[in-house]
Amino acid sequence: MNLQPKTDNTQPGKVDLRDMSLSELSGWASSLSLESFRARQIFRWLWRSDVTSFDQMTDLQKELRQRLSELYYISSLRPEKIERSQDGTKKFLFALSDGNHIESVLIPEKGHYTLCLSSQAGCAMGCRFCLTGKGGFKRNLKTSEIVNQVLAVQGALPDEKLSRPSASGGNEASPSAPERDAAPGGLTNLVFMGMGEPLANYENLIKSLQILLADEGCGFSSRRVTVSTCGLVPQMEKLGRDITVNLAISLHAPDNETRNFLMPINRTYPLEVLIEACRRFPLPQRRMITFEYLLISGVNDSPEQARALAKLLRDVRAKINLIPFNAYPGSEFKPPPPERVLAFQQILIKNHYTTMIRQSKGADISAACGQLHAHVVYGSQRGEEVV
Repeated sequence: MNLQPKTDNTQPGKVDLRDMSLSELSGWASSLSLESFRARQIFRWLWRSDVTSFDQMTDLQKELRQRLSELYYISSLRPEKIERSQDGTKKFLFALSDGNHIESVLIPEKGHYTLCLSSQAGCAMGCRFCLTGKGGFKRNLKTSEIVNQVLAVQGALPDEKLSRPSASGGNEASPSAPERDAAPGGLTNLVFMGMGEPLANYENLIKSLQILLADEGCGFSSRRVTVSTCGLVPQMEKLGRDITVNLAISLHAPDNETRNFLMPINRTYPLEVLIEACRRFPLPQRRMITFEYLLISGVNDSPEQARALAKLLRDVRAKINLIPFNAYPGSEFKPPPPERVLAFQQILIKNHYTTMIRQSKGADISAACGQLHAHVVYGSQRGEEVV
């Protein structure tokens, strides 16, 4: 196992401690002949107290803090642009150290917030309806870049700080450390449904999940963390063995012909392979796999396709989220009329599926995945004003 993360071009000669899981940090501490408890101590400072300087780690000896600062650094993200919707949705655009951009979306729910996270800069999956995919794939995000999205957004919720024991043993208000099943108003739910295919960045995804779920880390409940995939079957099976989180499948079609048209991944892992993997996926009691179904007018929204979807998911512990397509400039698709969406839902309900219609959030801002990035990056290249 490589215990030394890659150096960052903004911190020449130094490595980022936030790229390490707790087990890696323990190995790193041992290699420096530090006491075994120091790894957990530093890990808590990194994630529970969201420090950005070793000088803030006040229970470490001054000599150790100086030694750490000479060899290592603590990364962070700050939003380059935030768009705010009238419904409370906030879309964050982050500039990475190499000039790439990623997005996170904070979604207000009843009594809490959900944060949609990115796992890659761009995406290589090439889904026909996705604006992010049209920009191509840039690179995988580092572990630190994934989890730092959470800390950055929590820092933008000054009125939602939750009381929790600090890394040094006292109590403090820390927006970066939500309690399990946190109080109403806090950030409690995380979904990996932003830019990129999470399972295509598997190693860093798993490390970020370990940090997010650890009691010494960010302390989220596994019941409130969801990983979405377009259908990378081998990685799905590995995910089920390696960690317990919720699984969501970006399905969007009930037959191979339609799904091939919309999602190239289906040619590698067709529906019969994908659905069989879903049947085998280990689920805790009372949990189900969420199937995301983007409704596109004239493509996948007919009553016949609703009945085919009900038949396809038979014997799968499934619930279904219907998502009317969120059109963006230049898109070849459009959403169905509301009555067609409701008719599709009713067919699934009559077939005994829990079926929700995901209400559009952020309709007055760049709500489609990749839309804010496209506006800022390509708009600024054309000379448009970006604020």
